[in-house]
Amino acid sequence: MIPPIARRFVAGETAAAAMDHARQLNDDGVGAILNLLGEHYEARGPADEDADTYRDLLAELGATDLDACISVKPSQLGLDVGEALFRENLGRVVDAAAEHDRFVWVDMEDHTTTDATLDAFETQVRRYPEMGLCLQANLERTPGDVERLADLPGKVRLVKGAYEEPADIAYTDKARVDAAYRDLLELAFETFDGGVAVGSHDPEMIALAGDLHEAYGTDYEVQMLMGVREDAQRELAADGVTVYQYAPYGTRWLSYFYRRVMERKENALFALRAVVSG
Repeated sequence: MIPPIARRFVAGETAAAAMDHARQLNDDGVGAILNLLGEHYEARGPADEDADTYRDLLAELGATDLDACISVKPSQLGLDVGEALFRENLGRVVDAAAEHDRFVWVDMEDHTTTDATLDAFETQVRRYPEMGLCLQANLERTPGDVERLADLPGKVRLVKGAYEEPADIAYTDKARVDAAYRDLLELAFETFDGGVAVGSHDPEMIALAGDLHEAYGTDYEVQMLMGVREDAQRELAADGVTVYQYAPYGTRWLSYFYRRVMERKENALFALRAVVSG
């Protein structure tokens, strides 16, 4: 059972709990992106099991009117076992999404997975356009990847990048990453027809997205994590901005919760207060 201290960041251990969370978000005008926790499997069994779980979740979502979709990780679907297994499982998940008319996001992991993820996404989005792919501003290669995706159906989610990457292929200075993110946002708004997702909690980048929408007319949405700036999520939605919350769920919550607590000082203070008050 997930302890109360972790429930700020994790929507529960079961699909039913995650869907209940999605309903609560929808009541506040916010959509849900549901992610089953799990990654870096080194055997086929867990990867196949998670693909099956996603297929079941898509069927359950398809039977509701929830504003909710899913997001999958390549290593969760078997990329660490082999690219062929990842492609097979992603194809099975996309088949279920097409059957139940649901959107599929594909997360991006560290730079060693970028080419395989892009290739698999391109194959799938050509046959089912209700898909989106995450790209990371800290990688120097990303402008070229944005231009590649601009010729495809689907959406792009731009994030600053959470992985520690080698300095010869990535920006490591925060100001430089911010500058790259601003440049990528403008490039995406200028070249994308499918839509742009602003995966950021940074008020400056969210405001810039609104300005770029006015300039280029490109549809966009803001995506934020569960447990981070949730008041801002509701306020943006109330102002007419399309907002989605990335809400993970599942039994593998401990490592995810630890990362959320450690990455931001205010999260660590929240956890400390919860422990002391409990």
